[in-house]
Amino acid sequence: MESIISEFLKLKRSLSWLVVILLPMIMVVAGSASTVAVEGEFTAGWHTLWVRSIGFWGMAILPVGIAILASLVWRVEHKNSNWNALMSGPVPTWRIVTGKVAAIAILSAAMHVVLLISVIILGKTFELPGMLPPDYFASSFLVVIAQIPVAALQSALSTFFRSFATPVAIGLVLTGACTMALLIKLRVTSLIMPYALLTQTTQIGIGRGMFDGGTSFDITALTPASILLTLAISAVLTVVIIAANSMIVNHSDTRA
Repeated sequence: MESIISEFLKLKRSLSWLVVILLPMIMVVAGSASTVAVEGEFTAGWHTLWVRSIGFWGMAILPVGIAILASLVWRVEHKNSNWNALMSGPVPTWRIVTGKVAAIAILSAAMHVVLLISVIILGKTFELPGMLPPDYFASSFLVVIAQIPVAALQSALSTFFRSFATPVAIGLVLTGACTMALLIKLRVTSLIMPYALLTQTTQIGIGRGMFDGGTSFDITALTPASILLTLAISAVLTVVIIAANSMIVNHSDTRA
């Protein structure tokens, strides 16, 4: 807990908070505006609003947003002699790594919560009947969990690259590759790649493909089995990545 508190104290004046708030709001507004411009209304009510908000968000923007947050969280450690001070302290490496991942994961969770709130506010603004279906609240919880291994992997990348942009660029490339793999039905990718798992999870329970008449994801239904599978894969990937990152840091004399 002390490691997590320490990380957030370092982020007190960080740009990460702008990313958390502005990025999801912009995506929801952009998705809604394009829908209204093309179709004139949300034909399936809350479902249309959610699908248009979560679609591109899950395929590209959310993983890249996490990559940006990871670079921001690690940025302070790559300045001056902060790295040496961090590594020479009494805190075990695994706790440092875990604290960083936890901070990134919490920021990422907050980012998705902002998306959820933005969808609800826009839905009410457009006077959609009722409320966002409960399944989308449940799938949002899974998204928050599936973000954690992505946070762990991006944190690992940001550990070894002094450059702010390099880990973000790597995350963008891997996200694009995983999205393409899912689009051509290589669902096994979501079992081994955090980016594919996250993208697949954002689409859970929406009930139909992202694009009418075109190539789309195989949408997974929101069932106890899919929930348990997502939780299990997320836990395994997170533990493996944190353990590997801690081991590499402990046995490395130099950084990239």
